Amino acid sequence: MKEHIVKNVFYFILHAAILFCISSCDGNNKDQSRLPQKKEPPANSIIKKPGSSFNDTLIIQTKAAVFYSPDSLQMQKIKAVNEKNIYDMLVHDCYYQMENARNVLKREWPQIKIIDVSGARYLLFKKQDGSKKCMDLNNSNDICGLFLFDTKKDPVLADMPNIATILNYYFDR
Repeated sequence: MKEHIVKNVFYFILHAAILFCISSCDGNNKDQSRLPQKKEPPANSIIKKPGSSFNDTLIIQTKAAVFYSPDSLQMQKIKAVNEKNIYDMLVHDCYYQMENARNVLKREWPQIKIIDVSGARYLLFKKQDGSKKCMDLNNSNDICGLFLFDTKKDPVLADMPNIATILNYYFDR
């Protein structure tokens, strides 16, 4: 008899829970103004960095740190498709990251040649073994960056905020 009562109470609670769930999930949202609204990205938000104004190729055959940045026409296109505060942030970040990386290179790796590129689309790295690696800067969505190259290894895109660590790792002090 006790088992029968326990069983009935269990089924009663189960049915009550199911009915509660069904009645609360009727899909009728009366006040949708309290729900967070889905924000659409601004119509002018950048999806891909505008391409370079040039199709030139810079050939690198020596141990180097190659800093790239947009040419002036490309910079105007970037400015046109971004809000002022976003554009200002991009320029600010690039300037300070590149400046920091240059300072670290000059101080800790003075034997590494620093090359600045803004008027070329392609970087062609020629290794000692005769192989080549070509980088198309239009494929990078960053407006600026740094490639490290030692002529024995493939070039690498360096994380500029962590430049000291990457230099030691890549160039094997």
